[in-house]
Amino acid sequence: MAEKLTKQISQLDLSSPLPTNAHVKGAGYSASAQTTLKHTKPRKPQTGADSPLQTRPASPYTLRAPVDSDGLSWPSIGARERIEEDEEAKQGREKRISDAVKVILEELGEDTNREGLLETPERYARAMLYFTKGYEDNIRDVIKRAVFEEDHDEMVIVRDIEIYSLCEHHLVPFFGKVHIGYIPNKKVLGLSKLARLAEMYARRLQVQERLTKQIAMALTDILKPQGVAVVIEATHMCMVSRGVQKSGSSTVTSCMLGYFRESQKTREEFLGLVGKR
Repeated sequence: MAEKLTKQISQLDLSSPLPTNAHVKGAGYSASAQTTLKHTKPRKPQTGADSPLQTRPASPYTLRAPVDSDGLSWPSIGARERIEEDEEAKQGREKRISDAVKVILEELGEDTNREGLLETPERYARAMLYFTKGYEDNIRDVIKRAVFEEDHDEMVIVRDIEIYSLCEHHLVPFFGKVHIGYIPNKKVLGLSKLARLAEMYARRLQVQERLTKQIAMALTDILKPQGVAVVIEATHMCMVSRGVQKSGSSTVTSCMLGYFRESQKTREEFLGLVGKR
């Protein structure tokens, strides 16, 4: 067999030049192979919409700085406009929201002139502006001068911080408790500021997973600690009052950075202390 293969190789004419179209894709292939190459369409890069689960690319929050140069933290598109508005512009915004709510009520078949609904559109507009006021909060005003030099390198935990937020998918509330822990690196933060930080991010249109990560990343940016851990336990009205209607369910999310991510023992200590009642 080996002798036969050697003989076949020796009979090849290696001195013949390559075909003039050798640089063309498919040259040198058999006729059937060239036909396949000719009729095969180049594969398009797969997008989220083409994937089996029809998923969409998420906003790359982790690729953005937690705090902008002007002190806003992950602001919405119109956050700066809201901050800079004068009283007349604020009233105009509130009026446009209330007019839109009136249309919604009418489309639901309600009588917007009946006593119970007469001022509902205006009340709702004011409520929504309050529920989303976290976009306007400047993190420097939230923290102020509450970062202190302190020779402490043991875990600091504030647990059971109540939060109320709005699910951005259905615009209905979710609420629960936040537990925040960090290991200082010669700097500590006033304890009440941890609650203020959680409140700032909660008063936006949110998903719980993002809210958890935002609190952790902002605290890391402010203190540069050895580690940060955030756990949120929340009840979502979009799950409790509609859809599957599972009233006893709760959602737990966590974000571990630094030592809390690297060290299982440190992580377990934090989770153990948070779980104690």
